[in-house]
Amino acid sequence: MTPRPGSAEPSAGSGLVVVDKPAGLTSHDVVARIRRLAHTRKVGHAGTLDPMATGVLLLGVEKGTRLLGHLALTEKSYDATVRLGASTTTDDAEGEVLTTAPVDGVTEAAVRDVLAAFVGAIEQVPSAVSAVKVDGRRAYARVRAGEHVELPARPVTIHDLAVGELRRDPDGLDVTFSVRCSSGTYVRAIARDLGAALGVGGHLTALRRTAVGPFRLAEATPLDRLVERGDAGVVPLREVVGRFFPTVTVDAEAARDVGFGRSLTLELAAEGPVAVVDEVGTFLGLYRRAGDRTARPVSVFV
Repeated sequence: MTPRPGSAEPSAGSGLVVVDKPAGLTSHDVVARIRRLAHTRKVGHAGTLDPMATGVLLLGVEKGTRLLGHLALTEKSYDATVRLGASTTTDDAEGEVLTTAPVDGVTEAAVRDVLAAFVGAIEQVPSAVSAVKVDGRRAYARVRAGEHVELPARPVTIHDLAVGELRRDPDGLDVTFSVRCSSGTYVRAIARDLGAALGVGGHLTALRRTAVGPFRLAEATPLDRLVERGDAGVVPLREVVGRFFPTVTVDAEAARDVGFGRSLTLELAAEGPVAVVDEVGTFLGLYRRAGDRTARPVSVFV
């Protein structure tokens, strides 16, 4: 493999990296470290995690950055802890405390009832310090510049939410829960809305993402372990597409046609994209049925 300009070592190749992100780093910090390990600038991630959050962060390397947009990654799962009895400027533990209230009258039944009401298709107002853009600028940047930001509610789906422990102490009440939700859902907003509904305020104190689409925490590698190994841990494209798409093998002539972005004479059973590979198993591109025996390219990777 030919080294890239300015690099002493070859790229680690195209694919995905499943990282268990530690607390204290931004998603961009993780991207920067994977760039060094993979010896390429072409690294991107699917779904930002706040610095305080840990868990599954999915990254694309080289051509894997383009593949991310074609993968079914619309569901994410989290384990969260909410502190009831105080609201903050950021809806999490990193913000300044805005209000406090006693939680003596908050019952477990009330907590469960409120959280149960969030399950399903709902309208959620994102946190003011989210990455949502307002007139071209991120909401969090406007807040940090001293602006007052009010974001409109938008539709999200909470597929399921399981309440765990409730722990009381003299200063508040901690509630743990696990949630599976659509992309674009803010768990900080769930914490804020839970506290508001109970009349005591609430904010997020811990968040761990346990899944992005089919990629689960069990297959994520801690970032420090990748750094110790000096290896980005890239999962090759061919292995990734096999998890998401039906696969069809084509001969050398058809493989050349894929390289030119031409339609292929193929009878595809699936309506959605199909991964096309050559006779040695190299992933060539994604194709979609365009007729009884015709397939057109969705995205070419050679």
